[in-house]
Amino acid sequence: MTQKTSPGAPPAPTFTELFTPKLVTVMREGYRLAHLRADALAGLTVAIVALPLSMAIAIASGVSPAQGLYTAIIGGFFVSALGGSRFQIGGPAGAFIVLVAATVHTHGVDGLILATFLSGIMLTVIGFLRLGTYIKFIPYPVTVGFTAGIAVIIFASQVKDLLGLRLAEPEPGPLLEKLPVLWSHLPTATPATVLLAGATIFLIVFLKRVRPGWPGMLIAVAATSLAGASLDLPVATIGSAFGGIPAHLPMPALPQISLEKVIAVLPSALSFTLLGAIESLLSAVVADGMTGRRHRSNCELAGQGAANIASSLFGGFCVTGTIARTATNVRAGAHGPVAGMLHSLFLLLFMLAAAPLAAFIPLASLAGVLAVVAWNMIEKHAFLMLLRASRGDAAVLLVTFALTVFRDLTEAIIAGFALGSVLFIHRMSQSTAIETQIPLVPEDKADSGDGERAPYDEHLAANPDTVIYRISGAFFFGAAASIGSVLDRIADTHKVLIVDFEAVPFIDATAAQTIKGLAAAAGGKGVCVVLTGTNHGIRRELFAHGLKPPLVHYSRTAALALKKGGRS
Repeated sequence: MTQKTSPGAPPAPTFTELFTPKLVTVMREGYRLAHLRADALAGLTVAIVALPLSMAIAIASGVSPAQGLYTAIIGGFFVSALGGSRFQIGGPAGAFIVLVAATVHTHGVDGLILATFLSGIMLTVIGFLRLGTYIKFIPYPVTVGFTAGIAVIIFASQVKDLLGLRLAEPEPGPLLEKLPVLWSHLPTATPATVLLAGATIFLIVFLKRVRPGWPGMLIAVAATSLAGASLDLPVATIGSAFGGIPAHLPMPALPQISLEKVIAVLPSALSFTLLGAIESLLSAVVADGMTGRRHRSNCELAGQGAANIASSLFGGFCVTGTIARTATNVRAGAHGPVAGMLHSLFLLLFMLAAAPLAAFIPLASLAGVLAVVAWNMIEKHAFLMLLRASRGDAAVLLVTFALTVFRDLTEAIIAGFALGSVLFIHRMSQSTAIETQIPLVPEDKADSGDGERAPYDEHLAANPDTVIYRISGAFFFGAAASIGSVLDRIADTHKVLIVDFEAVPFIDATAAQTIKGLAAAAGGKGVCVVLTGTNHGIRRELFAHGLKPPLVHYSRTAALALKKGGRS
């Protein structure tokens, strides 16, 4: 890969520079009262969103709602204080419900806390060994597939509370075992429960449409809780199921550790680590795309590790960066990590002052919240786009999705990555061509006037506002992160970015998404992106992912793009 302007490689950053938390960076920039006000408003906004979510995710995971709050308060505070992303909001995540519930079922709550503690150590080690970059090698179809699979499982896990079913036996975990049990108990559904759950879902969707700036989830939960309490509806509540929420944090304590227990929960800890790393870095990338800033992936993982260790010490469970809450933080006008720290303090204030009120929250309302979360988790546009893009991407997507739903999340990610690698090798073999009658050392050619060489224009080469970046070789999920990082830096300092694909035999869905993210970020800065030298297969992949004018422009060669000054 070559770049038109190469002023020299910058010196490699030191260990201290790589692992300095973004909080320190923001303070060094100068932190004023106006910044604190902005962070306080954003932190309050996120806390309002996180309050019902944290309790709902905890209940769906098989633990108490109080543990969800502990996770958001303690884990969320340390994610913001020690992480490498300026806007990351940490807390319990819907993506973990399946893994956490399985761990609680097999090893109990003590086993869950120990697995969280071990996962924190693993994440910290991964960060300090600078292995965070390799997490970005996960193909895009794998991410979309397992996220959609998790959403299906989350929704299935909430059917019992959505309908108020009274089961004669414990609810099975596996989906194929769960569905017949739920179906056979449909006659036990409670009308009042169905009414409250439906009202919760309706209010969240309605407010999202007519008042998108309002905290729809909190309003819906508060309204249905008030209705349930005032009408004395026969529905299960946090108070009846869990005895309420304590009005204080527990004292920190180490989890129960023994060699036998560590070996038993190690697979769960590894799953927490893998999913936590993927989810946190995805969330950080989303924040980067919204703000134009860049996170430090290894520092972020080290911070996530510390947050998980701290969460386990206070009886919480696994914490990670959450995309929806992080996006809310950015949209609310956060200036830096202080917003995330204040979000945790606002949640703590609620626990100290209003914990008795939580006892009146119906479980059906929280199930309605998670039903909406599950629907929003499915990247419906991306799912359909990948099904249409190519048979290879569709195969990786569907295999990952099916294994997540019917087998195991870790197996799904490994199988999806392996299938993506095999398809990459297959596509590389197809793109390799052997040409005959080509000498080992190419002969000199005369500068003839046959039209192959355009007249040299020194003014084009000297244009400081235009830069060409040439990519050589297959542009696939293994190279997408590094190429995307370089392209993003180049786009910061020029008005026209020309990306030349002449030496690229093919690209995959991850690469196309990388270019799409670059183009969207560049467009927000007024940078024109021109793609040149694309063959038919590359253009088909790019078009399938929405890379069309005016988002990007196309030109047959880089020379023509230079001559036109970025205009297509």
